[in-house]
Amino acid sequence: MFFKIKRLVIFLLCFLKFFVSGKANKKIKNPKKIIVAQTAKLGDMVCTTPMFRAIKEKYPAAKVFVIGNSVNKELLIDNPDVDGYFIYKNNFWELVKAVKKEKIDFACDTNPNLFMLAVLYLAGVSLIAAPVIENGYSPVETRLYKILRKLVVAVPHRMGSYAPRQYLRLLEPVGVFSDRTEKHLYFSSQAELKVKKFFDENNISIEREFLVGISPSVGNKIKEWDAGKFAQLADYIYSKYHCVIVITGGSGDAEKSKEMIKALSPETKFIDATGLFDMDGFKAMMSKLFLFISVDTGPIYIAEAYGVPTIDIVGPMDDNEQPPRGERNRIVKLEDRKQPAIHIMNSSDYDYKEARRQIDEITADMVIEKVEELAPVIGLKKRDGAK
Repeated sequence: MFFKIKRLVIFLLCFLKFFVSGKANKKIKNPKKIIVAQTAKLGDMVCTTPMFRAIKEKYPAAKVFVIGNSVNKELLIDNPDVDGYFIYKNNFWELVKAVKKEKIDFACDTNPNLFMLAVLYLAGVSLIAAPVIENGYSPVETRLYKILRKLVVAVPHRMGSYAPRQYLRLLEPVGVFSDRTEKHLYFSSQAELKVKKFFDENNISIEREFLVGISPSVGNKIKEWDAGKFAQLADYIYSKYHCVIVITGGSGDAEKSKEMIKALSPETKFIDATGLFDMDGFKAMMSKLFLFISVDTGPIYIAEAYGVPTIDIVGPMDDNEQPPRGERNRIVKLEDRKQPAIHIMNSSDYDYKEARRQIDEITADMVIEKVEELAPVIGLKKRDGAK
């Protein structure tokens, strides 16, 4: 009840401001300060980085601020395209005050979000762009959001289309037109040294060894794939190809990694990097891989940003919306599914049973098939005597 009252009060405050200030649709020719709000998770923020680069290419002198969670702040450290970061976490009025202080010329929100749109509007941003969902349904596109969106510039976001390209459309009201969707991440020289030391201590040459990263964990459990299948996959890759298996994950992923390790063949040699690095070090470590395999989760987009070949076990996710694309990228899904159970804009409203079916019925052999397909493309060499 409190949440509903809070939403209504904020909504009404926005309309009171409208009678004083009008709509946030002013024409801006040369913006000095721009905000991009991305309040979703790690992979979504990686897919938002093309926006920062597009802004800097059009307006080199403009300052780019980002609004997001604390984890994504760490993700964007050392990014030359980002000048400032606001953390968004149950701090509505504090955020309004901080944004207002910066006197932002243009802002856009990558997701339908009533509170974020209200933050930008109440902070007095002159020009605001917000998404209107096409070709599908999004539960976060609420009635109050749709009404408030009438006070800003509505930009179509087509579900089922490539999300990084859809995000870029939000910049068009301020004169930024781009279809370049390369991702951009950076890490420090200290992280580089820490990662090199880690591999040296494990007697692994980054320059000579073919490092295959596998992450058996995922934040959203609806996308979780069986740890035993990951072990079966790792056993096959190690037995057939000259490589080193690197098990990756954050500090909260230790149990899932242990489960995979327990199921591995005694003959499979691996190193476990789970929880050993902060975000800076994790990015540096991911950049050293020659192949990365996981379900559709944040680290696979970090790998993509560093040009690492990927195999994305998309399961119930829409493979057209975010998974890495290109000659050195593959996806794994059930061919018999009529449609994906989950889209990035409706990730909280789906058929649970069907979503689980779309990940549970993916076999290790299906992923192995993609490894075999990708191996000659990325130079993964067979061991002597391997068929």
